[in-house]
Amino acid sequence: MILKLYNGKEIPIDMYKTRVVQRIRLPKVEERLKAIEEAGYNTFQLKTKDVFLDMLTDSGVNAMSQEQWAGWIATDDAYAGSMTFYKFADIVKEVLGYEYVMNVHQGRAAEHLLAKVFIKPGMIVATNYHFTTTKAHIELAGAECIEIYTDEALKTKSNFLFKGNMDPEKLKTLIKKYGRERIAYVRMEATTNLLGGQPFSMENLKEIKKICDEHKILLVLDGSLVAENAYLIKKREKGYENKTVAQIVKEICSIPDLFYLSGRKNTCVRGGFIATNNKELFEMIQPWLPVYEGFFTYGGMSMREIGAMAEGLREMVEEDVAGCAIEQIKYFVEKLDELGIPVVTPPGGLACHLDAEKFLPHLPKNEYIAGALTAALYIASGIRAMERGTISMDRDKEGKEVFADLELTRIALPRRVFNLSHIEYAIDRILWLYKHRDLIKGLKFVYEPPVLRFFLGKLEAIDNWGRDLCEAFKKDFGEEL
Repeated sequence: MILKLYNGKEIPIDMYKTRVVQRIRLPKVEERLKAIEEAGYNTFQLKTKDVFLDMLTDSGVNAMSQEQWAGWIATDDAYAGSMTFYKFADIVKEVLGYEYVMNVHQGRAAEHLLAKVFIKPGMIVATNYHFTTTKAHIELAGAECIEIYTDEALKTKSNFLFKGNMDPEKLKTLIKKYGRERIAYVRMEATTNLLGGQPFSMENLKEIKKICDEHKILLVLDGSLVAENAYLIKKREKGYENKTVAQIVKEICSIPDLFYLSGRKNTCVRGGFIATNNKELFEMIQPWLPVYEGFFTYGGMSMREIGAMAEGLREMVEEDVAGCAIEQIKYFVEKLDELGIPVVTPPGGLACHLDAEKFLPHLPKNEYIAGALTAALYIASGIRAMERGTISMDRDKEGKEVFADLELTRIALPRRVFNLSHIEYAIDRILWLYKHRDLIKGLKFVYEPPVLRFFLGKLEAIDNWGRDLCEAFKKDFGEEL
């Protein structure tokens, strides 16, 4: 929540206290340079011993509550028919309103099953914006992923509150062009990860559902950040200011035909699930679960994880939990914006996003702007962020580069992990980096896997610019500690 201070300032206040801690260390800048070089200028390849603040992602790295740990321990650890699963299914119905649910080991497993069941070669999936693994599963199934976003979506500096909306008119045009039969399903993502964690509005979701119903097309919701999307609806959409996050989440979930999520985010537990109120759809997917994931009552997760996830579902719709990272992100983004540092606005869920193209206007797209900025941020701070730009795209079938719509450095804030001092440190080092941005040059691949290259790819710094940045840092800071 936001707390107003006596001096009139507002700060995000953590509505929790720390009872278990993990020690971290700040490697010296020379160590950081060596580590990023060995990692091929890819922050995914860094070892945690070389990382100060691990802001790579919010996936699987959130802090569980004491109630979740209790749920972890008090489980019925059976291969089949576990009562922990049935308790979990009851909580899914209570919180989300779904009658049928099946667990999977994480969100991309759900995407794989949906692609297996509903996609045939030559079909398309329309989405408000793609996510990397989503697009990969769609294309591996022989279909095309088509994004139907609003005109405001790609404007990094904007006052438009719902940049995650799907454009209804563009959807109608797409249906007319391809025909209902070629559209496997329409997908809405809450919140749109690659657009800067931007939410959709309830009004937009309902409008998209109406169009889908008129043409008998399935509407699928990726609800991995559904609680954050609901929190932003409460804060931004007229008519929802007096509703609880729990009420808004349940209303969101009443709209799509199918729902899936990665539990690694909102529920703070490794795993995921698919849910629906349509028995026929459920029975189309269910037979494939044991083939790819596991038996029906565990689906690729341990029972301990399912026990913790059940409590995580209840907690995620509490306002203090749903909004904890969002209010930290808002503070982070607004402070950087005040300093003139290019960030995605308005602040969304998931992370603070630096606009790498505006941060490094001297770099061409073919030198991987966001990747260069993400590596430079690590050298300057020890903060591990994530590239969300052209490196996160794969080449086309002819091997040509596909340039991303946006070049973003994503600085994630996992739930209940970091505090205000960490954010203030990040702001300071980003400001220093912005003042020295001319030292940052591009990257080039030295090893490039054929799919999802951002995980395993290796790059090197053009003209060894990492060394120049390191020397400038030592000149200004000397010994940091």
